[in-house]
Order: sequence, then C-alpha cells, then structure tokens
Amino acid sequence: MTIGLLKEGLPERRVALLPEGVKALTGMNVKVVVETGAGANAFASDEDYKTAGASILPREEVFGSAGFLIKIQAPDTTELGLMKEGQVFMAAFNPMVNTGLVNTLCSKNITSFSLDILPRTTRAQAMDILSSMATVAGYKAVLTAANNLPKFFPMFMTAAGTVTPAKVLILGAGVAGLQAIATSRKLGAVVEVFDVRAAVKEEVTGLGGKFIDVEGATDDKAAGGYAVEQNEEFKKRQAQAIHDHAIKSDAVICTAQIPGKKAPLLLRKETVEAMKPGAVVIDLAASSGGNCELTKDNETVIHGQVKIIGNSAFAADMPSDASKMFGKNVVNFLKLMFTNKGEFNLNWDDDLVKGTCVTHNKEIISERVKSVTK
Repeated sequence: MTIGLLKEGLPERRVALLPEGVKALTGMNVKVVVETGAGANAFASDEDYKTAGASILPREEVFGSAGFLIKIQAPDTTELGLMKEGQVFMAAFNPMVNTGLVNTLCSKNITSFSLDILPRTTRAQAMDILSSMATVAGYKAVLTAANNLPKFFPMFMTAAGTVTPAKVLILGAGVAGLQAIATSRKLGAVVEVFDVRAAVKEEVTGLGGKFIDVEGATDDKAAGGYAVEQNEEFKKRQAQAIHDHAIKSDAVICTAQIPGKKAPLLLRKETVEAMKPGAVVIDLAASSGGNCELTKDNETVIHGQVKIIGNSAFAADMPSDASKMFGKNVVNFLKLMFTNKGEFNLNWDDDLVKGTCVTHNKEIISERVKSVTK
C-alpha cells in the first residue's frame, strides 16, 4: 500500500512527516508519495523528500494513487470529496468533538485513525502526539508571556537597583504545564502550580515549582492520568485558591483540559479584573472553551490592563521541531501496521491500533468515540 503525505492549509505550518520520516518508511519498503510543497512551511523542500525516496505529485494524484493518506489537521470538504471508498486516513481530528466528520468518514467507508485518541499506555509513549505537541506549546506559551509582559522574568541586581523576578501561575500540570514550569524557571521566574491531581505534586516540586494544595479533589485512576470533572464543593474551594494566587501573579499560563469535554473554567472575569496592571494570561485551552472566562480562541483580548492570549496552536509556531516530533510519533505508529516488507497489516489484536481507529467498514470502532457519536 502506498502512503500519501498531504500538505496542510495555513495557518498550520507543520507537516505530518519530514524527509527523515519518509526515509524511515522507504527503508521499510513502503512507497511514499508527497504532495507538492507539503513541507515548505516546515522548511523541508520537495527535493529533500525526493532524496529521502518519495515521489512528488500534485494533490489530486496523491489522493488517486495512495491507499493510506496522512496529514495533521482534519480533512476539509474538498479533501473529503477526493477520498475514495476503502482508503485509510490518519490525522489528529478530535473525533470526540467532530462527530459530524466521524459520521461522514463512516458513510464513505473510510478507515480512519485519529492519533489524538491513542490509548495512554507505556507502550504508546513513543507515538503520543499529545505529549509531543504539548511540550512545544508549554515552551512557546512561556516565551509568549515573557515577550508580552512589561517586566523581566528573572531577578536582576543592577546599578539602578534590584529588579524582582516575575511571578508565574500555571494552571494544569500535564505535559504542557510541566514544560511551562521548566521554561519559566530557566528564565528566572517564581512559579506556582495548580492541578487537581495530587500525584503530580512531586513532578512540580522537582522542576522548582510550588504546588498549590486544594483539599478534596477527585482523582480517577481509570482516567489514564487525565484530569476529571470535579464536584461543586471542590470547585468553590478551587476558585478561591486560584483567585488568591492569580491576583498576585504577573503571568498565568492556562493548560487544563479534559479530553472530549469543554475546558474547565478556572480563571473568572472578576479574578482577571483584580489582577496586576500589565499582567498576561496565556490560554492553551482556548479551542475547547478556555480556562479563562474572557478567552477568545485565536484572539488577544485586552480587559482593563490585562492581556489574554487565546492560542491552542502554538506547535504551528515551531514547525521544524514540532514536525520532527510529530513525524517520529507517526512513524512509530505506522510500524504497528506495516511490515518490514512494506505490507499493510491491520492487526485488531493490537490495543493501540484498535483504540486509535475511529471508523472501519462503515462502523465506528473506538469505544470512546462511539459513546459520544449518534
């Protein structure tokens, strides 16, 4: 089976496979065709892909000749129209929310895989795009906060006096949050961290952050390490604790999300209004509603003298390394379905393959997606 690599539409600048990823696949005797200009925004030329062993084709020819199509973002209407019955499509298209797309893929008899629902197991770590891209997002979020803050992050001892370090509050200590802690500390900020999962406290303190304890959080071990919905009594205590710490902070980095659900509201309007003049809020959960009540996705909002930046797509701002990480995850996942002789083998006994498969033979395969799709 031939794999076809598709070009992303702007503002997405990443590509699902760099030439090094293509080389790994051609080394497994898998034929790869690449859409013209697919890697241009990630600084990978068509010539680079040719050197790696791929053929460069116009978009329509990629759809026509490849049995297995790969990209990052969900397919648009035009791409869906070019897909043929029986083709395999892999991306990260948030099927827990994009249920209409899931139904369309089902009706067109497309076998689809969404890498953002890959089961969270030890074996899956090398294929985990959420962790890879969250690493990029956490890093870029802090740099964006530093660029927008009207003061230094580190403490400075100068002839003009001492400059105190910035105080950063990070909401959520998943991969993005942990990277934000590490980056903030490297820049010299004082860091406080909130998360409903007490299990992450050791990681937070190990990176130099101060963990904010709020009693009574529900920590569901069956959630695979993700945060879960909390009861109303806890939410009240949580809201007060976050308010008290946020109003003393220079920057707040919001990273808390619950898979398949609206992001938890953690930073309320009245808290923003009580924050320091010039303070900055970076909301990585913007696309799923935001952790801040005033967040607007892909927009910067000025409320009073506080700047709220809603951005869930920071990975696209670092297309070279983000594409490298994403592509490595993709290649590791494809190794579960392609033999070293280049033969496609859909192994339903593999929990990662089955857990990531959204549709096949006009049926929804993923139990998680099935539970939210009508």
